[in-house]
Amino acid sequence: MPLTDAKIRTTKPADKPQKLADGGGLYLEVRPTGAKLWRYRYRIAGKENVFAIGDYPNIGLSDARELHRKARGLVEQGIHPSHNRQAERLANNAANANTFEAVAREWMAKKSAGWTPYYLRQVENFLSGDVFPYVGKLPIRSVTAAHLLEIIRRIEGRGAETVALLVRQWSSAIFRYAVATLRADSDPAAALKGAIHRPKVEHRKPLSREQIAEFATALDEYGGYRTTVIALRLMLLTFVRTVELRKAEWSEFDLDRAEWRIPAERMKMREPHIVPLSRQAVELLRELHTHTGGRGLLFPNYRNPKECMTATTLNRALERMGFNGKDSIGFSAHGFRATASTILNEMGYQSDVIERQLAHAERNKVRTSYNQAEYMKDRRTMMQEWADMVENMMKPKEGGEQCQD
Repeated sequence: MPLTDAKIRTTKPADKPQKLADGGGLYLEVRPTGAKLWRYRYRIAGKENVFAIGDYPNIGLSDARELHRKARGLVEQGIHPSHNRQAERLANNAANANTFEAVAREWMAKKSAGWTPYYLRQVENFLSGDVFPYVGKLPIRSVTAAHLLEIIRRIEGRGAETVALLVRQWSSAIFRYAVATLRADSDPAAALKGAIHRPKVEHRKPLSREQIAEFATALDEYGGYRTTVIALRLMLLTFVRTVELRKAEWSEFDLDRAEWRIPAERMKMREPHIVPLSRQAVELLRELHTHTGGRGLLFPNYRNPKECMTATTLNRALERMGFNGKDSIGFSAHGFRATASTILNEMGYQSDVIERQLAHAERNKVRTSYNQAEYMKDRRTMMQEWADMVENMMKPKEGGEQCQD
């Protein structure tokens, strides 16, 4: 006769263990200590075995019958329920060890060798701030598209659409890595492609020829550090990326040969870059050498000389000069690149020469090598002609007006 809850509750311990059968090999063992334990007796290959289902009342009668039903299904397949439970426990332990954060950090460690320090910090900071607090401790197999959608919508809600797009891309890369290492079955982030509206790209505003003349006047009247003035002039003459100038070291320069060689690890495209230096740039660098030549960096931080000039220094200077900030033309330090590119293209210089000097990516690797060798003479000529033209723009005309040609 099958067991009832009342029968189980009212059965008292005896001197010897008691077995209360429920049918199909399931029974409740009542021990002299008062413990009540669910057991399932079964046979595989003619050998009798006992599977410990659990204890009462933690597992009630209905739950015990459901677990018994599942165990009988395994026995019919020739699988010992205890072996199956052990395998599930190991799988769960592995899943708990392979949390989203653990796999993400492993992915970062694998990929970081090919990243710039800035990009690595960007990935770490946004994942740590926006993703790990919500799904970092979950087994990666249990993280769903719904989890990720909530995260990226939260980021989008604070107005950081670009960050939301990056987080989705990085999450997708993490899941693809997990799939490749057999710790996930699919990439749920892939389903979210298109869920975030990509913001319209605001291109860096360039200076017009007239504004270059205005910039020269504002720079002459700027009351800040002379090294900041030199940095801004060099940005205009060399049109390198701001980080390339801020972190420049004197060991990279050969002023006698009028050449600056930027190492690959500091370049966005991870390839070394040569900047031919105009006469005007060399003059500025020789002056700068009297200020910072005894140090490794061209532009050390005044508060911490071992570090370089901060990323905001140049833009704050432009803000004080009226070129950046509220009610301005919105010109940032990175805009010197757009300024040179726009005017040089207008002047008819070969686009390949301009693009090579801007250190933009060249997808054809054979062509990249060809450009580096073929265009160097043209780049030297262009850089000097650019500096001469800028110098002419910045000279005051008779009567105090400035040249605008």
